Amino acid sequence: MQPHTSVAIVTLLALLVYFWMGLQVGAARAKCGIAAPAMTGDPVLERSIRAHYNTLEWLPLFLVPLWLFAIYWSDLVAAGVGVVWILGRILYQLGYVADPKKRELGFLIQAGAVAVLLFGSLGRIVYVDFIT
Repeated sequence: MQPHTSVAIVTLLALLVYFWMGLQVGAARAKCGIAAPAMTGDPVLERSIRAHYNTLEWLPLFLVPLWLFAIYWSDLVAAGVGVVWILGRILYQLGYVADPKKRELGFLIQAGAVAVLLFGSLGRIVYVDFIT
C-alpha cells in the first residue's frame, strides 16, 4: 500500500481553512455585536455564515473524491488539485464576504477542482474494475 502523506496534509489543511472560516464568523459577530444564536441583522455576518456553511456543504464533495483519486491515480496529483480547491474556497470566502458578486471566481476554481477529482476517480474506477 502506498502512503498518502500529501493527501493527508491537504485534508488537514482543508479542515484548517474551514476552522479559519468559523473564526471569521466569530469575528464578524464581535464586530457587528450580534450574539449567537442570531443569524441575521448584519450583511457581513450573514455572508460570513453563508460562506462557512457553503464550505461545509462542499467538503464531502471534495474529500471523498480527493482520497479516491489519490488511491486510484496519484497522491501528488490529488494533493495538487486539493490545494487548488483550498485556494478556490479561500477566494470564495473573501469575495463573498466583501461582495456576493465577487464570489464567482473562487466558486468556479473550487468546482473545477472537484470535477477533476470526482470524474477522474470515477473514470479510473470504472476503467480499472470494469473495463480491464
